[in-house]
Amino acid sequence: MARIDLIENKEGLSPAQTRLFDWIVNSRGFLVRPFGVLLHAPKQAEHLARLGHVVRYESGLDGDVRELAILSTGQMTECRYVWDTHVEIALREGVRQEVLDHLEGIEAAQLTAKESALIDLIGELCTSSSLSAATFERARTELDQEAILEISVLVGYYTLLSYTMATFDICG
Repeated sequence: MARIDLIENKEGLSPAQTRLFDWIVNSRGFLVRPFGVLLHAPKQAEHLARLGHVVRYESGLDGDVRELAILSTGQMTECRYVWDTHVEIALREGVRQEVLDHLEGIEAAQLTAKESALIDLIGELCTSSSLSAATFERARTELDQEAILEISVLVGYYTLLSYTMATFDICG
């Protein structure tokens, strides 16, 4: 059971919350669940919504890399919501079903060097909050410096969303 009332419509919102609600809906097509929580703190929600817009819609990452990174982060943070909302997008962006099955632990997949480097980078970031030299160098063979930076920001953003939702028991 959720520990906070999810904001689902504009009823009872302050002008600042209403403005942000409209911006999020315009940006994403609807009010996504994390912002149903975050709108309770509109100043933070505004900055996070803008960061999320950049991460999702203005990133230099290829769509398959972005979505695989999002799903990997969701799996590492055990936030089912991230998986449920991004799996279809990932497939449309070119992430292979075998890779998704691998992430879910259904079956081992023959990963490409890029997929493996990306999944390992995110796994290490999420478990140790750092990267070993070996993991970083392996990622650099598959991704350029800007992509690695964008992935680290993406991991931070989705980890923040996952932890916020977990705090209020709405991740599943």
